[in-house]
Amino acid sequence: MFKNLSDRLNGIFSKLTKRGALSEEDVTAAMREVRIALLEADVALPVVKDFITQVKEKAIGQDVLTSVTPGQMVVKIVHEHLIEVLGGVEGDNALNLAAVPPVVIMMTGLQGSGKTTTTAKIAKFLKDKKNKKSLMASTDIYRPAAREQLETLGQQAEVDTLDIIADEKPLEIVKRALEKARLEAYDVLFIDTAGRLHIDDDLMDELVHIRDLSKPTEILLAADAMTGQDAVTVAKAFQEKVGVTGIILSRVDGDARGGAALSMRQITGCPIKFVGVGERLEELEVFHPDRIAGRILDMGDVVSLVEKVAETLDQEEAEDLAKQMQKGVFTLDDMAKQLGQVSKMGGMSSMLGMLPGIGKIQDKIEASGIDDSMVAKQVAIIRSMTKKERRNYKLLKASRKRRVAMGSGTSVPEVNRLLKQYKDMMLAMKRFNKMGKKGLMRQGMAGLFGKN
Repeated sequence: MFKNLSDRLNGIFSKLTKRGALSEEDVTAAMREVRIALLEADVALPVVKDFITQVKEKAIGQDVLTSVTPGQMVVKIVHEHLIEVLGGVEGDNALNLAAVPPVVIMMTGLQGSGKTTTTAKIAKFLKDKKNKKSLMASTDIYRPAAREQLETLGQQAEVDTLDIIADEKPLEIVKRALEKARLEAYDVLFIDTAGRLHIDDDLMDELVHIRDLSKPTEILLAADAMTGQDAVTVAKAFQEKVGVTGIILSRVDGDARGGAALSMRQITGCPIKFVGVGERLEELEVFHPDRIAGRILDMGDVVSLVEKVAETLDQEEAEDLAKQMQKGVFTLDDMAKQLGQVSKMGGMSSMLGMLPGIGKIQDKIEASGIDDSMVAKQVAIIRSMTKKERRNYKLLKASRKRRVAMGSGTSVPEVNRLLKQYKDMMLAMKRFNKMGKKGLMRQGMAGLFGKN
């Protein structure tokens, strides 16, 4: 979502950091470019004005201009202000689950904002991460099959949903859901409300009545990041009329320009609590302002990467692989398992995006063809081999390579590239076993993979 903004800002700051000393004119010119970059990213004008004023005021101070690394100091100031705009380090972006069960979470949003899917995503998140027993109920009696959609998503997420009764009114559904949640000791009750194509009085009146009846602890708004500044306008309207306590940005994996995220907190006063990073139910991330600011400025997000690895890594499988590596045994089946782990963690592009400084070599990565489709192709190539071939790659002569290429929908050169990558990994493991830990510490990665 922030790729274009990140590229622009990093281009501006790279010019500053290359200079030994900065004048007030240099900082002013850089801030002018930052202003344009933020406006092009669809950040609201009042937010841009406030941001530039505060950053410039600190950046042209004596402590910055006379420091040893003034360019780095300016980047640090921008980083701190980005965190502040997004919600602050000690932000209130955690869900409030402190009320007496069942905690009621009311989901709101316009039609098409991903509200129903987001409801199931958060319910699954609470089940998997917080061990909370949730019940989901839909009051959307207007959109065809809306309640059935939530029921299907509930089955996929393994979260209970309220039974559907035909011709039931929204307030009747809420009363029945509250009773069921209390009697059956649910920790959380999600009320998925109806949406409209636009904000109108009928929608708001219904939401106010549901709010007054259910007395929710959280009123969350699902906003589509793809709609840019319109998402901010919608959030402001819902906040004024219903009283939103938090925002979830959906579809941030698309080509949104990022302005909505940078504007929402400042304009609405509501924290962004989650971001939807894909279509699957597990593709939901807690919104951390400091980590997002780091990604925007190409500082990476190693903390999120480590968390993702810890969540998705199969501990038993990893231990087995480690033992095999110690023996110098590593088959193509093992390689396929490793590629599968990469896919579980959100794919190659998601992982690379969390590494510091990756923006500087993004063009080279794209030119080399390293992306999520490459991982899928490699897995397909390995699966197109026989068991014997996966255990002994030397069996793969020309005719067999052609068969594997046809079976995987790839080409012989792609099969050869995969085999070369596999051989390089085999060689690295042999070197590791020969060098040991002390040798690796002395020689580093060059000793493991070779100087080239």
